[in-house]
Amino acid sequence: MVLRFSSYGTNSGTLASSSAAQKEKDDLYQRLLPYAPSTVSMTPIINQWVREGKTVEYAVLKKAIKQLRAYRRFKHALQIYEWIDNSKHLCITPGDVAVRLDLISKAHGLEAAEEYFASIPDNLRSSYVYGALLNCYADAKSLMKAEGTMQKMRDLGNTDLVTYNVMMNLYAKMGDLEKLQSLVQEMEDKGIAGNVISYTIRLNAYVSVPDVKEMEKLLMKMEEDSLLIDWNAYAVTANGYMKAGDVEKASKVLRKCELLGKGKNARVANESMLCLYASMGKKNDVYRIWKKLKNRGKVYSSSYLSMISGLEKLDDIDGAEKIFAEWEAKEVYFDARIPNLLIAVYCRKGHLEKAESIIERLLESGKRPNYRTWDRLALGYYSHNQMEKAVETLKKAILASMPLRTPNIHSWAPCIDYFQSNGDTVRAEEIKRLLKERGMFSAGYEKVGELQ
Repeated sequence: MVLRFSSYGTNSGTLASSSAAQKEKDDLYQRLLPYAPSTVSMTPIINQWVREGKTVEYAVLKKAIKQLRAYRRFKHALQIYEWIDNSKHLCITPGDVAVRLDLISKAHGLEAAEEYFASIPDNLRSSYVYGALLNCYADAKSLMKAEGTMQKMRDLGNTDLVTYNVMMNLYAKMGDLEKLQSLVQEMEDKGIAGNVISYTIRLNAYVSVPDVKEMEKLLMKMEEDSLLIDWNAYAVTANGYMKAGDVEKASKVLRKCELLGKGKNARVANESMLCLYASMGKKNDVYRIWKKLKNRGKVYSSSYLSMISGLEKLDDIDGAEKIFAEWEAKEVYFDARIPNLLIAVYCRKGHLEKAESIIERLLESGKRPNYRTWDRLALGYYSHNQMEKAVETLKKAILASMPLRTPNIHSWAPCIDYFQSNGDTVRAEEIKRLLKERGMFSAGYEKVGELQ
């Protein structure tokens, strides 16, 4: 087996520099990246590459791990680390350990991550590793363990701005503004200056209450430093005013948001403002922002989704239909989320025939509805007491679903109950069988009684 490592690897080696070597590197990366169910292992893919007598480069594996994390394919990323371990040719760095700890937590849960942390030698327990453990506890909202880890990092002198941001965010999520403020004071005492993330966490915390006085005071402080203020701060503040019922102040703040929401941030900023204006009932501003998005050139799927969602809030279904028609006319890359959203809107409004017509058009044009398409229609049928149609559509949702991608429990559980209450155990068992074959059934049906 041949291993070659990048310049930032822990072993020395020769980098493949020729175009042929570059092609090999890219080929292995491309073999690892295509979608596969979590039950399919990455290990045979790498082993096959080795059997073909080809080079395995550490940099390629690291690149694949990074991308798999971005795709939330945590088990697959872990399998690559396991292959590296088994190869016995690499010395794992503290950075690798930190990434692996995070992956284990996301793939197998907090207890598994704690077991892995306990096995890490002291020489590898760097600030990165403790930081990853802190993140695991924060993600799980395990407050006492997060606080214990934070104290350990203080004792080791490993705290920095990132760790304080993690803890502040946790306190904000837990609604503990007193502890959040205590942490802010600790940062000030230690001379640790906050960044835009720190201030945005605090701003969101005040908005969640909402505490308008503290929100305004913090915003004024942010406005004193151009590095701390951005369009998002004004969007968050506008949301705070809306929660407090002050639409006039929310509108004024959104005007400031528009001034900063330019350049590379323009699309995301405008999409956020579009949703906020819709929540405020400002139809003219919604269409004005939409025009700005269109004037930028390419209109992204996320913009269509924001606009259709916003128009639903305004009860402007005719407008939503026109936006959808624009997307249909210009659509180059098919994004099922857009028709799915309008189908959901129609179902919520009781326009089931219109929802059906969208699916018919998709099928006629050669598009394949996904499981969410059918699931939304099934839920619409159920909500309007058309149980036979709900059942047949649910079957389509199950058959179109990917393994472990579960249709909405609120659509399939009532279908099973419907059959059972009518003594039709055959069809009830058929639905259960279809769900079980795809690993869906055991996830929540036993709790249906609690949901209804």
